[in-house]
Amino acid sequence: MTADEERLHAAVHDGDGPLALLVHGALGSRSYWDDNLGALRAVCRPVVIELWGHGRSPSPADPERYRPHSYVAEFERLRIELGAERIWMIGQSLGAALALHYVLAHPAHVIGAVLTNSSSAFSEPAAWAERTETMVEERALEVEAHGIEVLRDSWINPGRSKRISPAVRAKLAGEFSEHNATGLVNSFRFTNAGVPLGDRLADVAVPVLLTNGTEEGRFQHLLPRANQIPGLEMAELPASHAVNAQDPAGWNAAATRFIRQHADTLHAR
Repeated sequence: MTADEERLHAAVHDGDGPLALLVHGALGSRSYWDDNLGALRAVCRPVVIELWGHGRSPSPADPERYRPHSYVAEFERLRIELGAERIWMIGQSLGAALALHYVLAHPAHVIGAVLTNSSSAFSEPAAWAERTETMVEERALEVEAHGIEVLRDSWINPGRSKRISPAVRAKLAGEFSEHNATGLVNSFRFTNAGVPLGDRLADVAVPVLLTNGTEEGRFQHLLPRANQIPGLEMAELPASHAVNAQDPAGWNAAATRFIRQHADTLHAR
């Protein structure tokens, strides 16, 4: 497969309303959103994306393909190919950071964004760089030495949470085996390095909802940084990091209310 042929795996679902790109976080995959799709289809047309090296997406050899600007280019390609003038961006964890990168690059093509807890988006860039050089690099070296299974039971694998429904957890367990070691290592090293938004958060110019899983204590101290986004709305939910999968009822209600509140169907189809 040539670089021109390498494309993120994207599953396009039927729905009523504008296109919405759904972007999971590190070690996630397409079924992460299964308990949300039914609700979302009532207000938008969900397109579930899998990151490079995750699930059914390929693992490009070129490290540049993993950097945030290359993900922005992929999201823009999808928007154009699917014929949508303006879209919603919905992101979880690392996917929330990548969603914000797209929002900042193409504000005229974004209706709004729905995000979950995301240390990668809201951390202070220098502190995040140190984390990438230490803890994240350790994970990369483990995968290089032992393969992807070394991370199956790791706390960074969102699919291991017993608060996720058994059906979704079982699908995620199967999809974990589809991950590619090279793709994960490149994601750890090259995607993570450039994701924090820093002072650019103040430049976000579309409506944003942060669905805050209040039980993830290590994320709560980043809320002042998240509040740099002008007009940020927040829904506080009784969940931890995987908030949309751990509290799908609460997340679905908050997300669909926000999308309806900012409905824009004039150029959606």
